[in-house]
Amino acid sequence: MPDRAAILAEAARLRGQFEAAGALPVETAVLQPAGTLLDLYGEDIRARAYITSDALRGEQMLRPDFTVPVVQMHMAHGAEPARYTYAGEVFRRQEDDADRANEYIQVGFEIFARDDAARSDAEVFSTFHALLAPLGLQPATGDIGILMAAVDGLETSERRKAALRRHIWRPRRFRALIERFSGRAPVPASRAELLAAKDPMAAAGPMIGLRGPEEVAARIAALREDAAMPPLSENDVALIEALLAVRGASEDALEQLRDIAVDLPAIAPAVTRFAARLEAIGAQGIDAAALPFEASYGRTQMEYYDGFVFGFTAPGRPDLPPVATGGRYDALTRQLGAGREIPAVGGVIRPGLTLELGAAT
Repeated sequence: MPDRAAILAEAARLRGQFEAAGALPVETAVLQPAGTLLDLYGEDIRARAYITSDALRGEQMLRPDFTVPVVQMHMAHGAEPARYTYAGEVFRRQEDDADRANEYIQVGFEIFARDDAARSDAEVFSTFHALLAPLGLQPATGDIGILMAAVDGLETSERRKAALRRHIWRPRRFRALIERFSGRAPVPASRAELLAAKDPMAAAGPMIGLRGPEEVAARIAALREDAAMPPLSENDVALIEALLAVRGASEDALEQLRDIAVDLPAIAPAVTRFAARLEAIGAQGIDAAALPFEASYGRTQMEYYDGFVFGFTAPGRPDLPPVATGGRYDALTRQLGAGREIPAVGGVIRPGLTLELGAAT
């Protein structure tokens, strides 16, 4: 791994390239309020972040990512079109892989624009594509928005749809919910006993933890309501499975998705956006039809992506994380905008990896 001075110099070079593309350089604090990220992603973020406590400011988190603080900064000053670049350390715990760095430098490029989302997606992707071209990396693309639209189109309760949307970024949990909602997975014996009890709270014993009796009773009522719902149809489950299985060259993937949209019309607008994006990427001089596409791609990245997602990896180096990743995060600007919103897309590069791979070429 290159030394820190060389990585910082490479970060400055990359940031300079984004400045040349019209981006304004910005800085964000290394210590971020933990409450914002916990509100966005729930307690799961604790497993991936370093959290400390401040007597005056409460829980603080070492910056796990730049996008959230950059969006907060932008939305605090209005929601007008802008583009930004930044460089600095991010911190992420690596409990499952001791060889992965838990602190590294990240360089990013973000575009906030109200007109022509396909063009903005294409500009961000093509900018990264050109910067990384000398390294011979393998691109990957996907679209979280298509899966979100598919969930919205299911014939089931809003409560079930909300649960599926919440776990789109947790593929195993998402699969388990599909199995449960379709009736393929048996109801656990403990839950069946709880739901069958005339008064589940009667034998509950003393209350332990933060939840009060009202919250527990509300949860039991929600479980009973869900148990009374008819299962997801085999057709809906088959369509979700067909969607998640889509992968290959983008041109072929587009045709597969159009076929699925005949039976799942809820995804049709998202598929149309996918087609427009391919056309815009092609206009940048990239062979968009041949770009690899996977409907499930991006589901283990940060949870704010809700549309186009992309990444670049080093062939033959499965030991390395992606050199660059990015995507669209329109919903995040709504969540942090205090009543304002603006479409946004961006990405990040790890300069330590570009140096390491560049030295090997």
